[in-house]
Formats: sequence, C-alpha cells, structure tokens
Amino acid sequence: MIEIKVPTVGESISEVTLLKWLKKDGDYVERDEVIAELESEKATFEVNAEKAGVIKRALVNEGDSLKIGDLLASIDEAAPKPEKAAAATESVPNKEAVKPAPAPAGKTESAAPVTAVSNDIKASPVASAIIADKKVDVKSVTPSGPQGKIMKEDVLAALTNPGKKAFAGAELYSRNVRVEKMSNLRKTISRRLVESKNTTAMLTTFNEVDMGAIMDIRNKYKDKFKEAHGVGLGFMSFFAKACAVALAEWPSVNAYIESDQIVYHDYADISIAVSTPRGLTVPVIRNVESLSMADVERKVVELAGKARDSKLTAEELTGGTFTITNGGVFGSLMSTPIINIPQSAILGMHKIQDRPMVVNGQVVVRPMMYLALSYDHRIIDGRESVSFLVRVKELLENPEQLLIGKDPVKTLLEL
Repeated sequence: MIEIKVPTVGESISEVTLLKWLKKDGDYVERDEVIAELESEKATFEVNAEKAGVIKRALVNEGDSLKIGDLLASIDEAAPKPEKAAAATESVPNKEAVKPAPAPAGKTESAAPVTAVSNDIKASPVASAIIADKKVDVKSVTPSGPQGKIMKEDVLAALTNPGKKAFAGAELYSRNVRVEKMSNLRKTISRRLVESKNTTAMLTTFNEVDMGAIMDIRNKYKDKFKEAHGVGLGFMSFFAKACAVALAEWPSVNAYIESDQIVYHDYADISIAVSTPRGLTVPVIRNVESLSMADVERKVVELAGKARDSKLTAEELTGGTFTITNGGVFGSLMSTPIINIPQSAILGMHKIQDRPMVVNGQVVVRPMMYLALSYDHRIIDGRESVSFLVRVKELLENPEQLLIGKDPVKTLLEL
C-alpha cells in the first residue's frame, strides 16, 4: 500500500485546501495520473499517483484544509487492473433503458418553436417552447434544474411575476443567508491588500490617453499579425512595452523598499492582474524589455489560460517589479488600484470611451482611456510618478516611439 501525502509546496506554506477530487474511491489509477487538485495561498497544484493501482481516498472532502504531510490517499498497487471491456460496458448506458417514451398522438415536442431559443441556454423542451412562444427574456428566469437548467415552472414563475427576479437558487422575498469558508487564495488576497494599505504611503495620479493611434494600428495589422505570429494583437502588449520603456527611464517606479534599502531592477518583470472565478491572480511576464510584441501577446494568452485553469505555478506568481491591471474589461471608467506589494507602483487601465476633445482648436470625438498610477510615496516622489505616467501616455499616443524609445524627429535632429 502506497501512501500519498500532501507535498511540501513552499517554505512559508503549512496549510493547503483540497480543491477537487479527480478520482473516486475505488478507481483504478495509472502511475502519474492526477488524482486531486490542491490550493495553497499562492497557487493551485496537482497531486499525482506515485504507483498504478486502486485508490483509497482519505476521509477528506473538497474544501477541507490539510497540513503539509497529511495523508491524502493510499494506493493498493497489488490490486488487479480491471478489464477494459468490462469497464467499457459499465460506462455505456443501456440504450433501451433511456429510450424516451413515445409522445401522445397530436402532441409532438418537435412542433414547438424551440429554434428561437439560443443553444447556449440550458432548458427543458417544454420550457424552451414557452420561452420561444411568449418571447420570455431568459435573464428574468431563475433556473431550478440540475446544472442551472431552466424548467417549465421557472418560466411560468417569471411570467407570473413580471419584473421580479429572485437570486439564483432562492425564492422571491427570500431572507436566506449563506456562509461559505474563505479559500486560501481569498485569504491571501485579503491579507495582502490590507498589508498594502497599511504599510505603504499610497497615492494615485491620473491622466488620459488617446487610443486612436493604437486602434488604427490594430485595425490595419491585426490580420497580418495573427497570420505571422499565431496570436492576436491586443492592447496589453502596447501597454507592457510602453511601461518597460518608462520604467527604464524612471527606475524608482521599478524599485521597492527592503528594510532600510532600496532595491532597483535593471529589467522589467511586469505582473498582469487576471480575474478568475476563484479570485484575482497576478502572474508575471519576465523581461518585457527584451520581448517582442508577439512574445508579450503569447505570454499574456499563456498566463491567462493557466490562471483560468488554476495551473499557475508559485514561480509564475512571484517576483514582479511592476503591475498592470485592466478594469476596463469590466466597464470601469475610473479606479484607484492598490499596490501589489512589495512592488511600489501599479498602472490601472480603464474603459475606452468616445469623448469630445479639443484637437488643434477643433472639438473632435476621440477614443479616450483614463490611466491611474498608484504609487508608494516613500520611494516615488510626485515628479517621478507624474513623469512616468506622462511618458507612458506619450508612448501610447505615438506607438512608433516604442521602436527606439524616442521621438523619431527629435532623434533625426539630435535633440
């Protein structure tokens, strides 16, 4: 019998949470097959079977906390491997048993105009027919079926109570209160945010940027860019490269305080805030100053995918020197982002909105974005913070400067 214990995942981590069982008690597992997912305060990681055999899970449920070294499961490596044919037979349901009963004469479900209901909506056939026939807004319907399926009663309730919509899983006029255990990730987010507010002299400076030039470049080259590099051309690569240039020019924004010393960095490891269903994660893109636009876009896609799938490693979540967060994807027009300690500054991107602007004495409509730079005033003075943000604005409004980091005309004139 092989014992599978909670592995050591970091010097400072003593407790993890069982996020998900991937194997049932009594299942036969192959060697190195993933049996469970655990979550520490920094990252999610998988636990693999050390030997092939039948798994016996410990008395631990999803959501339970475990100490490092606790027994997670055991594997009976002497247990015989089940026959594939028998396993296949058990996994295939009896077709006769699940054959639907014939519909009564004159009442066929196919006659209902269910084609008017989107395929993305999970609803019973009768519920779909009512939705299509009565043109019910599915947003007003609270599903009560398994896996969020809309049932007939749900649609009838929405028709009976127009304009009234209960919370998911609750009834109208509900006073229900739910209590859930805080995850390790949410605990860490909470602790770090409070620590950031309490240990930094945080201020925020604002500016706005005309996104027209970048949008024109994307519209002109996005197809060729994707064909050449196999990845889309987004806004993040422009912002990351602009910040890398500005960080080199204003090194205090790229530094942090350690005890009574200031640690400067001659590189730009930029953290990108990614929102996931389990909370905010901040993976790091290393050496942005040395990457091409396509390299940055590929890394953004890779890290965002890992964040959504809970596959980020502790190494990918630590060591950034500066952070970019994009509240604009959720519609935020203005915010004051909180510093990602031990870093000293964070740039907030926001929603692009058409606004009237005065250009050469004329009022024109331009796609504008507010930028917010929160910074630690203990290490970054007003001159550095404002100059940094103005430089980022200049680079974004004149993307050709990203190539050499200077105004081409000024370079030509040696100014």
